[in-house]
Amino acid sequence: MWTLYSLGIHVYAFLVFVASFFNAKAKKRFVGQRQTFKYLKSNVDKNAKYVWFHAASLGEFEQARPLMEELRRRKPEYKILLTFFSPSGYEVRKNYEGADLVCYMPLDTIRNAERFVRRVKPVDAIFVKYEFWPNFLFALRRRGIPTYIVSAHFRDNQAFFKWYGVAYAKVLNFFNRLFVQDMHSVELLNGVGIENVTISGDTRFDRVVEIASNRKELPLVEAFVGGQKAIVAGSSWPKDEDMLIKYAQDKGVKLILAPHEIHESHLAEIERKWNEAGGAKPIVRYTAATDDNVRNAGCLIINNFGMLSSIYYYGTVAYVGGGFGVGIHNLLEAAVYGMPVVFGPNHTAFREALKLKECGGGISIASYEDFEREMNRLIANPEEAGAAAGDYVNSNKGASDKILGEIFL
Repeated sequence: MWTLYSLGIHVYAFLVFVASFFNAKAKKRFVGQRQTFKYLKSNVDKNAKYVWFHAASLGEFEQARPLMEELRRRKPEYKILLTFFSPSGYEVRKNYEGADLVCYMPLDTIRNAERFVRRVKPVDAIFVKYEFWPNFLFALRRRGIPTYIVSAHFRDNQAFFKWYGVAYAKVLNFFNRLFVQDMHSVELLNGVGIENVTISGDTRFDRVVEIASNRKELPLVEAFVGGQKAIVAGSSWPKDEDMLIKYAQDKGVKLILAPHEIHESHLAEIERKWNEAGGAKPIVRYTAATDDNVRNAGCLIINNFGMLSSIYYYGTVAYVGGGFGVGIHNLLEAAVYGMPVVFGPNHTAFREALKLKECGGGISIASYEDFEREMNRLIANPEEAGAAAGDYVNSNKGASDKILGEIFL
């Protein structure tokens, strides 16, 4: 198994190298990973005690963030090393002030893993959600470094729980403790002989509660809404936008649109669709908005990053995009404000989507007809579904305290 895995890693490294000539994201990953050891050599404090957090990308970073920030408050004597696998996480958070060092995680080869652990000498290693890197985990175990995975969510279709994944499941024994989101994860792990499991919940709940309590005041968004009913659409894709624009134009509902992609060609396409739909009210980009022109607009495009989690506060109903593609984006940062959350059909791999549906705070749709029917209902009466969504978030906070309390007694 290990020979095949190591061979696969080297094949992957070669493919990334080839792709780096044609793909900007692949190039950033290739170059970034190659620079990791040089960065560590220049920046690691040999006298410091590092806690290593590894997050694959931006979503996992948000799960690690409340742990890092609480650790900083509780144990200031520790320094924090944060690594990413994906450029989409590293490029956005490479200057994150909550960590002392931020870099790429090198590819999971035996040599890289040994060299990395020897250089950093972490006192603890904390992996987030789905990060199972055998060579790194073995190197940590061999040196007796306590290693954990947090906010983990295991599913029946993962290789660990299939007949062909018996050897791979042994990787899970390298964790000193697995902090999981639910009882089903415990049952799956127990079924393959893993007993060192704690149900702690998902640290994302702590993060969104913190964000909501420190939300930014956005006068231009408030002026746009003007006390009217409004849909806030986060991380939208073209199919989402087609439905949202049609509904907002037909019903005269204010629409705040935060697209997943904000490059110029996509923004221009949204504007074209809005104008061709024939609405009487104009569409305005946030960066071009003024107190005067935004009040009369029908659609406000959020064409910058970092605002969405505060913008949800101003909505009546939230729509979270991605459910007609690879999967929905963050539902919790909308639900925390006690508002109904609508999303597309590709959501079954997301525990929070299923739980929001179960409690009545989340509504899935599969067509424009579904969308229109549910939006009509929620726009008219958002209170019951909104309260259910808010209660769901608040009843699930506290994972960070459970995890840190057990790791750092």
